[in-house]
Order: sequence, then C-alpha cells, then structure tokens
Amino acid sequence: MELIMKKLLLSLTVSSLLFSCTKKQEFRVPENPEIIGLSSTFVLPVDTGRIVLADYFPSPDVVDSIGLVKGLELSWKKGEESILIKTTQELDPVSVLEVWSKGFSYSIPLLKSVKRQVEFTYKSASQDLQTVQLAGDINNWQPNQTSLQNDAGIWKTNLLLNPGKYSYQVVENGTWMLDKNNQDSTSNGMGGFNSVLAVKAAAADKLPVIYTIDTKSKAVNIGSENGVTQYFVLWENYRLPADMIKIEGDRIAVQLPEAVSKKEKSHLRLYAYNAEGRSNDLLIPLNYGNVVKTTNELSRDDFHTSVLYFMLVDRFNNGDTLNDKPVDDPRIDFKANYQGGDLAGITAKVKDNYFKDLGVNTLWFSPIVQNPQGAWQEYPQPRRWFSGYHGYWPVLETKVDTRFGTDAVLQELVEAAHSSNMNVLMDFVSNHIHKENPLYKSHPEWFNSMYLPDGSVNIRIWDEQRLTTWFDDFMPDIDYTKPEAVEAFTDSALYWLKKFKLDGFRHDATKHVSETFWRALTKKVKQEVIKPENRNVYQIGETFGSRELIGSYIGSGMLDAQFDFNLYFDARPVFASEAESFEKVASSMNESALYYGSHSLMGNITGNHDMPRFLYYAGGSMIPGEDEKEAGWSREIEVTDPRGYQRLKMLEAFITTIPGIPIIYYGDEIGMPGANDPDNRRMMRFENLKPEEQDVKNTVTKLCNFRKSSMSLCYGDTRILKADKNTLVYMRQYFGYTTVIALNRGGSDAEIDISLPSYVKADELKALFGAELNSKENSLKIKLKPYSFELATNEKQ
Repeated sequence: MELIMKKLLLSLTVSSLLFSCTKKQEFRVPENPEIIGLSSTFVLPVDTGRIVLADYFPSPDVVDSIGLVKGLELSWKKGEESILIKTTQELDPVSVLEVWSKGFSYSIPLLKSVKRQVEFTYKSASQDLQTVQLAGDINNWQPNQTSLQNDAGIWKTNLLLNPGKYSYQVVENGTWMLDKNNQDSTSNGMGGFNSVLAVKAAAADKLPVIYTIDTKSKAVNIGSENGVTQYFVLWENYRLPADMIKIEGDRIAVQLPEAVSKKEKSHLRLYAYNAEGRSNDLLIPLNYGNVVKTTNELSRDDFHTSVLYFMLVDRFNNGDTLNDKPVDDPRIDFKANYQGGDLAGITAKVKDNYFKDLGVNTLWFSPIVQNPQGAWQEYPQPRRWFSGYHGYWPVLETKVDTRFGTDAVLQELVEAAHSSNMNVLMDFVSNHIHKENPLYKSHPEWFNSMYLPDGSVNIRIWDEQRLTTWFDDFMPDIDYTKPEAVEAFTDSALYWLKKFKLDGFRHDATKHVSETFWRALTKKVKQEVIKPENRNVYQIGETFGSRELIGSYIGSGMLDAQFDFNLYFDARPVFASEAESFEKVASSMNESALYYGSHSLMGNITGNHDMPRFLYYAGGSMIPGEDEKEAGWSREIEVTDPRGYQRLKMLEAFITTIPGIPIIYYGDEIGMPGANDPDNRRMMRFENLKPEEQDVKNTVTKLCNFRKSSMSLCYGDTRILKADKNTLVYMRQYFGYTTVIALNRGGSDAEIDISLPSYVKADELKALFGAELNSKENSLKIKLKPYSFELATNEKQ
C-alpha cells in the first residue's frame, strides 16, 4: 500500500496538486484537445478494477499525471495504459478523475456503483440433487458461472447486482426449470416463461432530480428537487471551477467561461448527488456558447437528432434489373434467394424523398460486401439451403457485391443522401468471414478452430464460447488475439469510411468480437477520420445479453451505443397484448437509464431482421409455443386482428419519444407482417397499401418528423409520471419545451389525470394527435381511446 501511494504521488505534478487544493482556479483549455469527443462516464468497481487511459487519450505517453480521488487507491506511472483502482472507503455517488496532459486538466466523470449483495436461496422437492445452478440475466445465461451451495437442504449463493429485474431459471442436475419457490415470472419472448428476481432500488422520491430552466445574462439556470449535496458541471471534458457555479436554494446558475464562445459546437454536462444517491444527468448542446434552442441549429452529425431507418438491401427496392442474379440452384427456396433489391433502389427512394417525407434522417443498410455466388447449407436441422442475399457472409471485405451495385453506385447513394441532409451507416461484419474468402486460405492462423479441445464442434455456442464459436460450418470465426488480424480487419472497416465518406457503422455480433478489436478500430476512427476530417462517426453494436454485457462495449474507447434489446423485449409483450403491465416498461426504462445514462445514443427498435415482426405478436398470427422460424416456412403469416395496427402505432410512439435513437425496421412504417427469418424479410411494398397500413404510415410520418424537430425529445430530461397495468405517462422537458407522452394499452376509454412538476405550464400543452386535453395549473387530464396514445406539447408542430 505504501509503495503504491509513493509511486502515485511521485507521478503527480505540482499543478495537479494545486488544482486539488485551491478554491479559485483559472479556467484554461487547450486549442487542440487530446480527448476526441466527450469523455464517457466510468462506473467504479465495488472492489478493484482499471481505467483504460487509452480509451480517452491517443497515447498513454501524453498523460503527465493524475489527480487524487476520495475513497480510491490509484496505481499508475507515466506510460502505462491503465490506472489500477481499488476502493478503500465509502465513495461519493459522483466524483471526477482529473488527468493532466501538456499543462491542461481533463475530467473523466466517475460514478459509484450501486450494486448490492443479494442472497439467493432455493429449496427443491428433489431428494437427489447433485448440483443447483442459476442461469439468466445475472450471468448471461451461463449456469457454470453461478453454482449454489447446499446448506442443510437449502441451496444458497450470494450475488452482486444492480437494482432491477433479472430473468432466470434454476438448473437442477443440468435440467433447466422455473423457480418453484418464486411465483414472479415473465415471458421469454419465445412462447415460454422465466422466473424473475427483483432487486430494489433507492426510493425514487428521495433521489435528486435536476432539470433545465432557462438562460439569462449568459448564465445557464438549472433547477433541482429533493436536495443536492454537490454538483459537477463539465464543459466538454473540463470541469468548471466552483466560482462559475452560483447556488441559490434549489437552483444553480452556471456562468459559462469565455472559451465556450470560441467553439462552434460543444456540450455542457451536469451531474449531482445527495445522501440517497446520484441524480439524472443533463446534456446541453451549445452553439458558440449559446444554448441550442432549436434543432435547426444542429447538424446531421449531431446524432441525438437521428431518426434511423434500417433496410435489407436485397429486399428493399430494385433499381437496376441488370444486376439481378439469384443463385440458380433448386435447393434454395425463393424466400432464401436474391430478390433484386440493390443500392440503386435505395438511391431512387432517396431522390424521390421517400425517407425525407417519412421524417428519417439516417439510413442503415445491411452489408454490401461481396458474398459467395453459390448455395450453402445451414448446419442445424432442418439443414435448409441459402444464398448470401443478406450480405453477412463476406468473401471480399472491400468490394461491393455485384448483385448490389458498384463503387460508383454506392458513391452516388451516399452523395444523394448527404445532399438531402441524411447520414449513411453501413452494416459491418467483423466476427467472421465466409470460407471462400481468400484470407482463410492465405492466413488460416487468423481464425479459431471449429473444434474445441475435447473434439466437440464449436458451432453456435453463443454464450460459453462467445469469442470463438462459429456461426456455421462455412463461417470461420476470426481470432483477434492475432495482432495481424486486428490490423487487417480494422483497416477494412476504415476503407469504407474514408473512401465513401460514410457516417458510421452498425456492427454485427458485437459480443462475439474481442474488446481488442473494438478499441483498435475506434482508435483508428478517431485518429484517421474524426480528427483529420473534422466530422463525427456513429458506431452502434448488436449484442443480445444483459445490460451489463451490452454496456461493457460502450464508452470513449469503444462504441457509441448498442441496440437496447432488453428494453424492447420488455416492451414488446406489453404493447402486443394485455398480458403484462406498463409497470414493467417503466421499470425497464429506469434500468436502461441506470446502465447507459439519461442521454444515451442507444438504439430503440421497432424490430429487426433476426426476430419476428411486431405484428406477428400483436396481429393475431402467433400460435403460442410454436417455432417462430418454422411458422414462416410452413404457413402464411398475416394480420388477422386489426387491433395489431393500433398496438404497432403505440410502439412507434414509444420508441420515437424515449431517450435514444428511434430505429424503424423497413416495412414497420406500414405494418408488414412476418414470422422469424426469412419471413420477416419480405420485399418492401410502396404501393396499394391497405387503409390500415396507410394509417400506420401517416402516424409514423408525423411521429418521426416531430421527433427530429423537437428539442424536448432530442435533449430533454425524462420523468415517468404514471405507470399501471394499461397506462403509461412520461414527460420530456428541455428549457421550457415540454412534451408529455401518454399511452392507453387497454380496450376501453381512459381518462388519465396527471400532476405535472411545478415548472411546467399545463395550459400551454396542445394535443399533437387530437386527444381531448383539460388543464388546470399543474394538472393535466388526457382522454384516450382504446389502444391509443397522445403527445401533449408546447413545441411547434
């Protein structure tokens, strides 16, 4: 201990010590910052861990010293990539690590972990138990990680968990089952159920709440509730000194420094805490030092304003019939073959303003790299034959597939989108290649074996072998413990960003790829694209797993976001039926805020190409317990319950009004049906829509256009005002701009009475979708029809 502290103290500069000790500090910032983008928050470990400086700084060599943090023992010396940390005493809920480089101090926000010890006990009726394990969200469904110990017939284990609800099953002697001692269960999304373990959070009515008020005399005014012990205010990556923050009761006035007015685009971040814990966080965009009040002041690479649309290239629109080349093999069913969609077809829809009219400003298309020409048989039963129509079997990493177009066609698409003020994201596959890829022959050592040491086949062992498993027997898994492989495949990704000026990536199978790859790629993106080209790049990943696993890939040195699958899976059964309560959705919203922050760039989906369409669940097509993939092969899936369209509109209203980025899966704007892959990948329809489909499209159009123009929805703080079985009400608020979102999932009319915070003027709110509103002072009554929603707002419509 003494040696560690001596090493740390020797590394500290005099300037950093003065910064820690003096009250008044000159605010100085560098002309050329070392940190690119905003420094992500770091959640401190309960005991020991590390902060990777290379996630924040281009090289550890530029770091001169680090500051002290109350309650932490820090071990680091110049040149080391990571700071080793150990919790030695009670931590404040929020703190800041000051890192010094070239005479300037950079701030990394630190958050105290809110994990707590939970004793789990289990009593079985079986008299012949050898082993009892748990599998669930707590361990990414790997029972070998959580074994219980027998204590006089009671099986026990201790778990360290964040507040929230965790789906799980008990595994007795290798057999999975519901917990017979626990009556709380939830749908698993596949026709079955899981038990639920609930870990209580701190009382919400005691935690501090901070919110934006207004700007006066070059000061940003912030309000609070429930008492605040300490505020932390950061401009970009620099903590503002105390003399710039004036506290008056439950309000503070933040006086912005002169340096702020010299930078075109920047951000103010605020955190606070009291004795009960930490508050929500605020993110405020600035334009030359002025608080941004309209989205017109923001550019398309401000990704908080994004409304994203995802399409499978082959199934969207056929713009060039000359490149139509389905695989000529009778073993491939029509559903699994090329159907003619291409890049020219997407460009045509850009040019005829399909996306612009819909309210979309960011396009994401499936992989377009060259895929194999022939038919390939999937490994699992029933061993059907497929083509590579979806694009996820890379044969050549830097060549456009001839069935989708050429380099020139892709360039035309990107330029057309940019001219229409839209971003373009490409789906990039970094986990595997196809065995016809020349790299598999020239560098077989870059790939993991398809066989485990015991000789068993390592195919689709998604969790226990997640970094080495093959997705199929013709898809070699890349081994990123080989530096040469990391270099080659990160360069392939950069090729597309540099040559075609793409705005980012959707990364396939994120959790199956080593963190080494993501750190190397993001470092290259920052140093070779973002900094020299002075533009932002958005990277969003795909991970099915716990929020803790998903969040482990998000941060300054990793990805910007991932899809919030947990929120979607919690919300889907609530919106699609009346089986579960909106309380589940409210709880899930709070859990996402805990893990990803109040203003994340997480993706909120209507669905995607790897799961049945929402209307499969909501439109009367699903047969409980059936195989969702086989359903699409064996029978016609259509909408038989028209209430499904109403439920879909509610889901679209939800994903376009919560924090994060709304993502419309192609066809969900008109209510296309479909079971699982490939039935959820039917060819897009643009004409001859049924009245119900046109109604969905009109609703989605209105929602998306309002979303991208609303500051309350893009940057507002979030409050859940009401949640019960059939109704959910929450509010977004940003500097006086307010939107109240109310949903009625029930089959009868609902009159919802809402008490609004004192700083919201209820009589200023107008219904965007025509519901009856009645207001008095801070009370609002909304009358909703069955299966409907409303947005009550004071923003321009």
